[in-house]
Amino acid sequence: MKYLLPLLLLLPLGARAQSPAGRIDDFNRIGWYVYEGDHRLGPRLTVHTEYQARRTGFITGWQQSLLRGGVGYQVLPRLKLGGGYTFLSTHPYGAHPTADAGTFPEKRFYEDVTLTDSLGRVGLAHRLRLEQRYVGVPGASGPLGNDAVWQRQNRIRYQLAVQVPLQGAALDDNEWYFTAFDEVFLNFGRDITTNVFNQNRLAAGLGYQVSEDFRLELQFLNQITQHYDPDPATRFPVFEFNNGFRLGVTYNLTLIE
Repeated sequence: MKYLLPLLLLLPLGARAQSPAGRIDDFNRIGWYVYEGDHRLGPRLTVHTEYQARRTGFITGWQQSLLRGGVGYQVLPRLKLGGGYTFLSTHPYGAHPTADAGTFPEKRFYEDVTLTDSLGRVGLAHRLRLEQRYVGVPGASGPLGNDAVWQRQNRIRYQLAVQVPLQGAALDDNEWYFTAFDEVFLNFGRDITTNVFNQNRLAAGLGYQVSEDFRLELQFLNQITQHYDPDPATRFPVFEFNNGFRLGVTYNLTLIE
């Protein structure tokens, strides 16, 4: 615990460094309010539900709204496969908004694999996710194959998550735990040249397990993201440095024993 507070305080420090020549930096305060649930359909199959209200000014304005649904299959005790669909809307925010023409939608299909492990009392989870993204113009609708309306992008993500019980060797009901994750996002495909890096998210904080299926978490959140397109006026790449918190609720149901 004596190393926890200094670590959390250091999360936002890298964001205020002076911008290098030929790059535009945009700084924002964010608050992400997240619900997640993995609902059991028997011993191996789960249905995933998720909603994220991502706000700027901690809560005063919209950054993004995300709705996700999917399925997961527990192949082995430490190996899980999953896939599903995400709908996202991005709103204008910041000094250099990526939604400079107005709020735009995005539709994604994703596939992922999760491996869990432990080092003593430290629980680890590695997740690799592929995403097929269709980013629309404001008000986009109709077939995803319409290139004039939907831009196809590909992305790969890797997340390392850590969990440490704080009141004993194992996490039990009505106990606190330390939680943290780092996730890197990379673009790939024939149209990707200088903008391979998409974003990185680093978070750390505390969680409280009410029961095995009900948890609450509050984390400090640092997000660095590079816009897909450069600034239209200067043609310089635009980087966002967003700092704030992530408030999460996890609630799982057993639909079929």
